[in-house]
Amino acid sequence: MTDQVQSQAPQTTGHVWDGDLQEYNNPLPAWWVWAFYATVVFALIYWVLYPAWPLGKGFTKGMDTITYVNNLGQTKTVPWNTRALLMKEMNKAAAEQKPYFEKVMATPYAQIVHDPELSNFVLSAGRSLFLNNCAACHQSGGQGLHGLSANLTDDYWLYGGTFAKIQQTITYGRHGYMPPFRDVLSGTQIAQLANYVVSLSGQPADQTAAKAGDVLFHSQTAACYYCHGVNAKGRSVIGSANLTAPVSWIWTAYRSSNTPAENVAAVAHTIEGGVYKGVMPTWKDRLTPVQIKVLTAYVHELGGGQ
Repeated sequence: MTDQVQSQAPQTTGHVWDGDLQEYNNPLPAWWVWAFYATVVFALIYWVLYPAWPLGKGFTKGMDTITYVNNLGQTKTVPWNTRALLMKEMNKAAAEQKPYFEKVMATPYAQIVHDPELSNFVLSAGRSLFLNNCAACHQSGGQGLHGLSANLTDDYWLYGGTFAKIQQTITYGRHGYMPPFRDVLSGTQIAQLANYVVSLSGQPADQTAAKAGDVLFHSQTAACYYCHGVNAKGRSVIGSANLTAPVSWIWTAYRSSNTPAENVAAVAHTIEGGVYKGVMPTWKDRLTPVQIKVLTAYVHELGGGQ
């Protein structure tokens, strides 16, 4: 009975402190010990193959290498690093997308939108191009930003919403301009024009002033019809706004939610000071022709294409 009790007693290392404080002998499981040894071996191998240790002003480069093609089309073989790995993965993705880009380049726009496979590719690749190059101004959904960029999701296009016009806009950029009329028209005349312009989109305005503004709009004094057209629907050739459109114009604080007085004041401010904004840079030096074509098809399908 005594031997059985002793065999069940906790095993100690034999070390004793303060007379009765002992150290138990509980060895780690064998599987855990071997797993620890494996991690040590893995670390040693990793240190040899990959960048790992600081060394003076540099670091150990490791023995493993990565081969990739850079943006200049040059093949490079360098010690393993995350940047080279990213380039290699991008090379792989580009190789997988190449047949689709070639097919897009060889297919007319009208056929692309009716081809399910190409249409899906355009929506995927085009969205990536849009987010990387266009979203900073036009926002991620293409809704634009008042005072900065056009809304690409509605049916009103300053320079036209056909495939050809969108491609031209992306390729060569745009530069909108409207001269100031503060030195040409009196304050009364500007107010009359503002009331007329507001009335064009069906918003409340002073009808007496609007009638006088109608005469000014079509006269040689203000000559607004030169740019905005006799019917005030704008001219896409020069990017002048459609003043009859029931939308918020980009460069004017005009909004359908404003009070009539606020809209008249906003339009008057634009007439008085003109518009010097509206600059969109050219993308022909940054994007390839096929990227521009994919982006054109994507923008057209955002909802406002013609």
